[in-house]
Amino acid sequence: MIRLLVVQAVLNTERGLQSDVLKEFVDENFEYAILSHRWGEEVSYDEMIRLNTMPEEERIKVTERQGYCKIVQSCKQAKKDGFRLLWVDTCCIDRRSSAELSEAIRSMYRWYENSKKCYAYLHDVKRPTFPTKQDIASYEDSNGWPEWFSRGWTLQELIAPKDVQFFNMDWVPLGRKQNHASTLHKITRIPENVLKGALSPGQVCVAQVMSWAADRKTTRAEDRAYSLLGLFGVNMPMLYGEGSKAFQRLQLEIIRVSNDQSIFAWDPNSKIRRSGLVLADDPSYFKDCHDVRMVGPDDFIKSLRQQLHFDKTASAEKLHKYTVTNGGIEICLPLTPYHDFPTIYRATLACMQRQILLTIDLERHESNYYRSFGATNVSQESPKFSDLYLACHRDPKCCNITLDERTMTHYGFTRCGAFPPVINGDCVALSSLTSDLIVVVYAGNKVKARFAVGLGYYLGKQWVHVVCDEAGDSKPEDYAKEVHAQLWNAQRRSTVTSSMPTCRGRFMLQK
Repeated sequence: MIRLLVVQAVLNTERGLQSDVLKEFVDENFEYAILSHRWGEEVSYDEMIRLNTMPEEERIKVTERQGYCKIVQSCKQAKKDGFRLLWVDTCCIDRRSSAELSEAIRSMYRWYENSKKCYAYLHDVKRPTFPTKQDIASYEDSNGWPEWFSRGWTLQELIAPKDVQFFNMDWVPLGRKQNHASTLHKITRIPENVLKGALSPGQVCVAQVMSWAADRKTTRAEDRAYSLLGLFGVNMPMLYGEGSKAFQRLQLEIIRVSNDQSIFAWDPNSKIRRSGLVLADDPSYFKDCHDVRMVGPDDFIKSLRQQLHFDKTASAEKLHKYTVTNGGIEICLPLTPYHDFPTIYRATLACMQRQILLTIDLERHESNYYRSFGATNVSQESPKFSDLYLACHRDPKCCNITLDERTMTHYGFTRCGAFPPVINGDCVALSSLTSDLIVVVYAGNKVKARFAVGLGYYLGKQWVHVVCDEAGDSKPEDYAKEVHAQLWNAQRRSTVTSSMPTCRGRFMLQK
């Protein structure tokens, strides 16, 4: 079922004529236009159906909202283009019904894909031309481009429709998606052939699609995952309140319908270095995966022989063993051991970046393998295919830490960032099976000062390290990443001595 605005009825309401502005359809065998926009002060389904019957004072307040103006302008444009029906997410979904909202989220990609024309409203573009250069001064909070390009839901709204037409804040047309494919590629890193056509299954790998969402934001953490369902052609229940667990579930659903190993290739340049589970915590972990591509089984075996001197006979059929189980992700991967770390292996994935097969390090604990970082001196042996279980569930033996921030609040400091962003409220979980590190940043409200607290688990020990930064010019997230890199490199350098370097502010953590 889809609910649509009747274009003429909305325009009649503007002239004071009463008529039903919304109509429900069981199938989608008709033509309609659709709106894509950044939410602001919008008009809900309930307000739209009561518009002709509500008190005059309330009606005036509703019709003065920017959201209502968008609906009217969209209807005018739809009528001009010959459409009788229009879909707008703010008022065509009754969000009071959780069942209807869940159905709408699962159907949204299809609705945009089936639309005949999509109106992309760029509310912060003042000029009558499409922006072609990054402009930090005009779009400071969205990386120098209109805010529409920084939102999570608009990713599918750019890719799914065949015909996307852009408009500025005054509804001046700025051209179509196909005409701006080169600029759109520069903004989003989505390949031009995808922008000019449709996203076909298998056309690009999982890691590359994830990379398109890496820098995008959503109001709710769960929508980081839910907004990607249609792009991967999967479905799962909507559970608002689960937070980042939604992205974990999304990855498991993708694994159930695909044997694309690039889903494990997050953080290919080791910038994040999050140990533990083989699944990423957030789409941002795939930021550097825009040029990753999947390799078929036969080509994978061929590349193994060429790049890693894999001379032994190996069957491509081994690569089809790829299942989600209660014990983890059951998979067959070629492993190469490390000389100085008997439990750590380098696993080669069936995906490439710049013509080189990608690898990840895995650390074995009992029957499971966990993502690992920092090992050196890999063996020159030929990789051997091994059946293994990749850990995809939280370690029940993890080191749980509660942040008691009352003293810092008393002195005017508040938490303003973390890296990786995996803190749940005031709780931090460090893996007790692998080296783990989280950096939390606190800033002063009255003085221009801040400090970072590194919470780590390394070689069986828990530790804390405090780093002060009086200038505090960079963004908290960037500062957290910088300190994370410093402390992680300190861990790597300490491998030989099996202890962290002596450092001011370090003390043992309590569980």
